Amino acid sequence: MKNIFTSSVLTLSLALVFTACGDTKSKKAETVSEEAVASKTKMLDIEKPQLTFGFIKLTDMAPLAIAKEKGFFEEEGLFVSVEAQSNWKNVLDRVIDGQLDGSHMLAGQPIAAGAGFGRQAELVTPFSMDLNGNGITVSNDVWSKMKPNVPADSDGKPIHPIKADALKPVITSYKNEGKPFKMGMVFPVSTHNYELRYWLAAAGIHPGMYTADNVQGQIDAEVLLSVTPPPQMPATLESGTIYGYCVGEPWNQQAVFKGIGVPVTTNYDIWKNNPEKVFVMTKQFVEQNPNTAIAVTKALIRAGKWLDEPSNRAEAVEILSMSQYVGAPKEVLANSMTGTFEFEKGDKREMPDFNVFYKYNATYPFYSDGIWFLTQMRRWGQIPESKSSDWYASTIKDIYRPDIWKKAADLLVAEGQIPAADVPDTDGYKAATSDFIDGTSYDAKDPIGYINSFSIGNKDKK
Repeated sequence: MKNIFTSSVLTLSLALVFTACGDTKSKKAETVSEEAVASKTKMLDIEKPQLTFGFIKLTDMAPLAIAKEKGFFEEEGLFVSVEAQSNWKNVLDRVIDGQLDGSHMLAGQPIAAGAGFGRQAELVTPFSMDLNGNGITVSNDVWSKMKPNVPADSDGKPIHPIKADALKPVITSYKNEGKPFKMGMVFPVSTHNYELRYWLAAAGIHPGMYTADNVQGQIDAEVLLSVTPPPQMPATLESGTIYGYCVGEPWNQQAVFKGIGVPVTTNYDIWKNNPEKVFVMTKQFVEQNPNTAIAVTKALIRAGKWLDEPSNRAEAVEILSMSQYVGAPKEVLANSMTGTFEFEKGDKREMPDFNVFYKYNATYPFYSDGIWFLTQMRRWGQIPESKSSDWYASTIKDIYRPDIWKKAADLLVAEGQIPAADVPDTDGYKAATSDFIDGTSYDAKDPIGYINSFSIGNKDKK
């Protein structure tokens, strides 16, 4: 009787917790499942079990949705609410102000917050949410003028990757018509801003500079880049306010479905297997709640692994299509999430690595990934003064926290949740790579040499 009574009280208490902080639209039961009770998870001493995380309605928020819907957070003793946010500034402000315990965030946001551009704060990331996942889309009119400049195969289909060289004469024609060429990106320190700038500059098109006194980033620009929130990209393109944009999914495929634009390249082609979003908490939160931070990271790593099982992608699309997550039509989400990507209408191509959530050590927060963002901030003037090579290394080590990731991963290995081979033996730096659309080599241990290798942008002395 005593055991039955204790069990009943435990179940009732947990049910009340779920009722207080749970998501009523979730498909999960509000009591602990038998699967969770029987889990191999070694639960840590959680300092703060009830958490609220933010996200923007993009496909790459998937690890958060999956960790919640598949019970990975719950199995770590975490009761998590996830809330959609209106824009990236709001995400940043709410994490800094403590209204959110953590959030899906642009990789550049915690880096800029610690490097002197925009609002300053001590933020950390123990988890990289994905690789790739972005595209550059142009209006139908721009595409009609670009297409004759793009080489075609024997079937008449454009040969990819499509470089911005094909766009250069179109920009000139718009200028001759008295129309400055305008494109959208999602935030000044977004991967999208830097990828779009990289793509344009690789073709000799100047995307504009920032200075300490001018944070619009349009000095000397041949293309005027401005901020548009991701879900608003298709409508802004359709209205003619912008002529193209760089954004994550599903907003490139949405342009195809609506018949208003054509994706011309993806960030997989701009920088193969590039880091995209990260999960961010404040340094103070991590210091005050170290076990909670590790438990959150464990659940997210498990979610990434689940997502990269091809057999799970259809279910992931179902979950992401729910209104409380991305809320886009399933057919739009599936166009990129299930290993394909559609460019011109009907030109659907196999792209198995368009969305990567786990393989290639996607979840590990490599210092070298973070340093790339710092080099781009310096290249375009968001960091207005020259910095030493040591500054790049020391700055990123305050923000990227592979030590937290390693503790989480080691526990998952011990529990049999992931194989030991999935934990990289690394100093935090990837090997130098030239997997960029222009073939330029990037070595994170020589950031100044990398910055100086470009014809457009700032130059520094070693």
